[in-house]
Amino acid sequence: MKLQLAMDVLTLEAALELSGKVAEYVDIIELGTPLVKNAGLSAVTAIKQAHPDKIVFADLKTMDAGELEADIAFKAGADLVTVLGVADNSTITGAIKAGKAHGKGVVVDLIGVEDKAARAKEVTELGATFVEMHSGLDEQAQEGYDLNALLTAGKESGVSFSVAGGVKLATIKDVQASGADVAVIGGGIYSADDPAQAAKELRDAIS
Repeated sequence: MKLQLAMDVLTLEAALELSGKVAEYVDIIELGTPLVKNAGLSAVTAIKQAHPDKIVFADLKTMDAGELEADIAFKAGADLVTVLGVADNSTITGAIKAGKAHGKGVVVDLIGVEDKAARAKEVTELGATFVEMHSGLDEQAQEGYDLNALLTAGKESGVSFSVAGGVKLATIKDVQASGADVAVIGGGIYSADDPAQAAKELRDAIS
């Protein structure tokens, strides 16, 4: 299982500092949507230049103009981009077309999708690299939030998937046991007193 760092920071400087501390322990470095919006796609270029051996993930959460937005991100250095699962199929296939042109991949983010397992199968058939079983920060903050719903959807989908939704050291083994290809960690790393140590502990837990 790969480990993905979700950098939900707002500036390129903060992203470079954070990624520099933890890159040796992660496989994928994600520029979160707020970072992309605040710093621009030049931040993708800078992170790829700083970590050319890592998979750089631009979390665009594209909802329209899939081919155009994906093409821009791939040209900036992204290896993976996200399109929302609630988007029209034509938007998803447009992004996948751009991915094929660049030899890069498209991840379909299932945030807000009610039947995640069913939609995961549909978009995988369209050509998605993998899907992201995702609950956002707002949903995680609600009373009664349970990560297990994402793990169950992943298992039921039968396709390649990542899990993003408050994954941390206490739950990383459950994510791995679910069959996930990628565990996405945000606050569990960047909110730690020692992000490098937190990332190392997560890496050790799945090694």
